[in-house]
Amino acid sequence: MDARNKRRIGVAGVVAGVGAAGVGAAVGLRHLAVGRVRLRPDPDAGEPFGELRGRELTVRASDGLELHAEVDGPDDADLTVVFCHGYCLNRDSWHYQRRDLRGRLRTVFWDQRSHGRSGRSDPADATIEQTGEDLYAVLEATVPQGPVILVGHSMGGMSIMALADAHPELFGPRVVGVALVNTSCGDLAEMTLGLPLLLAKVVRPLAPRTLRGLGRRADLVDRARGLGADLAFVVTRKMAFADKHVSPTVVDFLEQMIRATPIDVIAEFYPALMVHDKLDALETLGRVPALVLVGGQDRLTPPEHGRRIAAALPDAELVEVDEAGHVLPLEYPGVVTGGLRRLVERVRPGRDEHEEERTA
Repeated sequence: MDARNKRRIGVAGVVAGVGAAGVGAAVGLRHLAVGRVRLRPDPDAGEPFGELRGRELTVRASDGLELHAEVDGPDDADLTVVFCHGYCLNRDSWHYQRRDLRGRLRTVFWDQRSHGRSGRSDPADATIEQTGEDLYAVLEATVPQGPVILVGHSMGGMSIMALADAHPELFGPRVVGVALVNTSCGDLAEMTLGLPLLLAKVVRPLAPRTLRGLGRRADLVDRARGLGADLAFVVTRKMAFADKHVSPTVVDFLEQMIRATPIDVIAEFYPALMVHDKLDALETLGRVPALVLVGGQDRLTPPEHGRRIAAALPDAELVEVDEAGHVLPLEYPGVVTGGLRRLVERVRPGRDEHEEERTA
């Protein structure tokens, strides 16, 4: 399959703003735009989203904040895969990968600071650099020994780059592979949200001020977001997905994760994402095999960003999903899980010995 995927951090801000401002139009638009969608067969309607759980662990971050983590699989496994979710999501965004890899690997899922069940961060620590240090703390607590693959979607991929920037000594000896999904090493200022370039240049500078203003009225905005969930469904489907036949249940699931993220958290992290620049970290990531997944219809992180990352990594597999948006793990889960399985086989301990035995 020819592949390409994409998404962008802006979807959370857009959904947040729509939830606050679009209450009046929500019901009518939902009935018109979503009613017909819900009449179609939905194979994911019975999927237990948000219900997969493992052994829970509280990880203490470098600033003392408590981070929530969960571990699946035996502690004596020969390889552990650590999953890092994106902006405004939580560990459950890896639902399909967790379901399909369960019993085959040791896996770790954790919530970024101020997301999911992790503690609420000081606004000053809502930075990509701090999420890299958080990932370091998660590794120390959940994978005390043995090789690790790091998997990151969107902001989670940026956290992996921040870890590589701050702790390059880990890559090779401990971190033996990385998977970067719908992410960027920087230059997010070129994000257009699918708008014509000229219009995007007008809208972009307004986003930080708008989000800061919404963040100062967090209680009011969060109540409005709940009332505007119907319209938010429509916006989420448009902005995050490209597959016209994406499951309405999957769209609902994503929208609920975004809506569960407080507006002030969205506002606090947004500036850090806009100035994210970890191009130099790619040299460290290049020490290990990599998987890079991008989408051709990503309105949030253009496919060129993923291609740029893959081109800078000497041992990278680039997978592009033409008809995909910013949330590959949910929109095309089989592509993501299949790529992870290939990466696991590339780095699994003992692989070289097995290759020698087969060719002897």
